Amino acid sequence: MEVATNMQLEINKKIEEITGSKNFRETEVIQSLWSGYGKIVRYSIEDSNIPSLVLKHVKIPTATNHPRGWDDSFAQQRKVKSYRVERKFYADYAKHCDFRCHIPLCHASFGDDDELVIILEDLDDSGYDIRLNSVTWQRVEACIRWLANFHAKFMNCNPEGLWDIGTYWHLNTRPNELEAMGNKRLKSAAKEIDSILNDCKYKTLVHGDAKLANFCFSSSDNDVSAVDFQYVGGGCGMKDLAYFVSSCMYEDDCEKHEAEILDLYFNCLKKALKFTDSTVNFDELEIEWRKMYHYAWADFSRFLDGWSPSHWKINSYTNRICEEVLTELGL
Repeated sequence: MEVATNMQLEINKKIEEITGSKNFRETEVIQSLWSGYGKIVRYSIEDSNIPSLVLKHVKIPTATNHPRGWDDSFAQQRKVKSYRVERKFYADYAKHCDFRCHIPLCHASFGDDDELVIILEDLDDSGYDIRLNSVTWQRVEACIRWLANFHAKFMNCNPEGLWDIGTYWHLNTRPNELEAMGNKRLKSAAKEIDSILNDCKYKTLVHGDAKLANFCFSSSDNDVSAVDFQYVGGGCGMKDLAYFVSSCMYEDDCEKHEAEILDLYFNCLKKALKFTDSTVNFDELEIEWRKMYHYAWADFSRFLDGWSPSHWKINSYTNRICEEVLTELGL
């Protein structure tokens, strides 16, 4: 109880410093964190030009309750590290993001390995107040443009303090799911697929969990912001693109729009790299990463097969891509 009380006192002190107001209160639990690791809450502020703040309050539980049963110490260590990574990202990397890849401003972060708090701009107050379960093509374009600009910002960036290899499904962090796989051919190819992606000449920072639910939209079809940077780290940008598409398109649309999606992404990436004055050989990058798109799909499919083999994302499109990759690898 004493730890919780001290943390709340620290929260109150930081909010007062940020807003210049002593008149504030917690008004809403926006979301409980996965497996009982805390909550995301909104504080309403009076007598300040900052009307509200969002706090991500992480408290490491003594016992966890994962909805799919992945509760061992390895899984807990992965989750704990993810919050440290997110804190590091907001502290040292987020300042490089601009309106082209908007993310919430981090006002403060503090705490230790058992309990930490990240105080963020409230995106609702900043005009990014729309959350969507399905999207128009214009919204898809906005998210792909965000990804391209994010990847351009961090092209060839050393992921110091982040995940060496980003994404929450990265093979080395998912040994239990690998062991549980039913697709034996894909299982036998898992390490090779992982190596091919990791050995790309061109790398960036990947968001690592770029699903539709982690994008916040404005009333304009063109404006979007992103949240949840627990699995940001080094890697090929195609991991983010494939995962995003899987989160908002069914198999028929994935198939129908594949070429259009890739063309859009690389057109946006080319423009974004020019804006950053990058010296990257874009033509070489595009050739390499276009090939990696299917490998990224196969890599994520490997995780799904072990984690949730009946998941709706394992479908005819996913299976076709995996078959193509396996054939290419001679398996």
